[in-house]
Formats: sequence, structure tokens, C-alpha cells
Amino acid sequence: MTLLAGELLDLRDADFDLSLTGFDAGELAQLLDPPQPDPGAGGSQSLAERFLVPPFSTLNARDAAWQDRKKAWLALGIQSELGRDAPAYAWASDHQKAEQGAAPQHRTSIFDPVLCELAYRWFCPPGGLVLDPFAGGSVRGIVAARLGRPYVGMELRAEQVEANRGQLHLVQTEDPAPAWHVGDSRHIARRLHDVEADFLFSCPPYADLERYSDDPADLSTMDYPAFLTAYREVIAGAVGQLKHDRFACFVVGDVREKRGTGVYRNFVADTIEAFLDTGAQLYNEAILLTAFGSLPIRAGKQFAASRKLGKTHQNVLVFVKGDWKRAVAACGDVDVSDDLFPEAED
Repeated sequence: MTLLAGELLDLRDADFDLSLTGFDAGELAQLLDPPQPDPGAGGSQSLAERFLVPPFSTLNARDAAWQDRKKAWLALGIQSELGRDAPAYAWASDHQKAEQGAAPQHRTSIFDPVLCELAYRWFCPPGGLVLDPFAGGSVRGIVAARLGRPYVGMELRAEQVEANRGQLHLVQTEDPAPAWHVGDSRHIARRLHDVEADFLFSCPPYADLERYSDDPADLSTMDYPAFLTAYREVIAGAVGQLKHDRFACFVVGDVREKRGTGVYRNFVADTIEAFLDTGAQLYNEAILLTAFGSLPIRAGKQFAASRKLGKTHQNVLVFVKGDWKRAVAACGDVDVSDDLFPEAED
């Protein structure tokens, strides 16, 4: 009964209509007056207070609290779109990546800093080193640094790395500065041979959905079979740099073939298989509900013509290398007590 009362309290905190549970008003009144929890056990706090957002398999980036925190992160001055304004970029009109939130003048996508924060707080040990084989823009490095976690990212394009390094002033002096390296992540084990990561975190190119450069080594320029071969090489090398008994997280989403049938390529499953082949195990899968953007305008015509559903989610895949119990122990308690945005509260 105590456990049931706790579940109902969490539902009430989430503004869920408790009448839908099947309990009448009298039963609810009795259930919602459980014995006082041990103050040291954290039982009097809501899930959002304990973990920043409820640790469910659906993460709602449209939620007002999520959007407010995202604005606070971006207000620090993070400009992850810098270095990615080249004409080679093609905006994905039928798909929204996890990298949402670009300012209107930039037609490129940027990674959600709140999702970053959750990944680091939930799955990376305090002070643990983060390895990112598809670094892209600055956000994952800046957020890691502000949370006291060293970050090492590999990025193919020198101009992107230069733009990222131009934002190092956003890192506080007491925090570890993120390190971005120029290079092909297929050779990450050789280029970063001395790196032993505590957390592997990245958002890879979604095949040819967005084209990032004209460099033939860029995975986004390859046909899907060649892309998948290179992609698997990157994952194998990066997992090799990850310590045992640690977590890895990739944010991905399926993509359609651009010509012919327009069917999905099954990229999510290909990502899982690539990790499994390294010996890692799939530990969590969450659905990230992303912003609608212009989809409501396009969805009617798109669906009427093709019966293709408008895509408004991404897959957050969490893997474990080694013993999950030891990986959890290495992460310790989830700490959300630090004050990252004192100026926002003022």
C-alpha cells in the first residue's frame, strides 16, 4: 500500500487525472495519506525534484519545464550552430533530429542541452570523462564542462572544431575545458589511444539526411551500405575506448530512403546491432518527444499523398559495457542540487 501511495503521489505531481485510476474519492483520500517517509530516503520529493525529469521511457522535450531549462542553457551563450552554415548543409524537411532549437537564421540543427544534462547526470560518473566520436557543434562539450565532466570530442571538419573552441569562454574557470580534436573517428582508437572514457555519448549523422561537408571521409556523403560499414568502425573503436562497467548513449532516429520506396532504413536497429557486436548490451531505450516545428503545416499534405506519419520523436539508446551493477555504482546518486543558472533565478 505504501508503494501504491507513492505511485499515486507521483502521478498527482505530474498533473495526472487520478480519477482515471479507478479509485473513488474516498479511496484516493486514504491512499494519499501514507505514513510519513524517512526524510533521508528522498521519498518526500517528486521524481522531477529527485532526477530533474521523471526517469521514464518517454522524455517530453515539449514540456514547459524542459523548455524553460533549455532556454536557460542557451542563455549562457551556447551557439552550437556556429561552424555549420556552409551551403553543403541540407535541412531535413521530413524529420526532426534531437538537435532542435536552432535560431531562425540558421537552418542547421543543434543538440538539446537538457537531454545532454540528463545523460551526464544519469549515466556518467561525477567527474567522469565523456567521449564523443561525432562531436558536431559545441553543446555537448560545453554542457559536460559546466557539469564538471571532462569532454573529448572527435570532429572531421576543422572549421567546426575552430568554432567550438571559440566558445571556451563559456566554461567556468573551475570546470574542465572540453577538448575537440580534428580527425576521422574511424581511427579514434589510434588518434586518442590514451583516452579511457567513463561515458560514451554522441548523436551520429543520420546517414545522408543532413549532409555536413563534401569530404569523401564524411559519413553523410556515403551511400547507406558504405555509411553503415564506416559507422560500425566508429562504434567499435569508441566502445574500445570506454572503460569496463560503464554506460554509452547514442541518440538516433530512423531515416527513409530518399529515392524509390521511401521506406525506413532501420537505422535504429543497425545502431543497436553495431553496439551488440562490440560486446555491449542494450540497457535502456527512451523515446524523446521533440518539438513539432513546422510539421503541423506539412503533415496533412504529406499524409494524404503518402500515408507517411510525421516524425516527432527520437530514440535514446543506452548501452552498458560490462556489469550494469558496477556501472550504476560508479555513477553514484543522481545529483541535481548544483545551481547552474543563478542569474536566471534572479
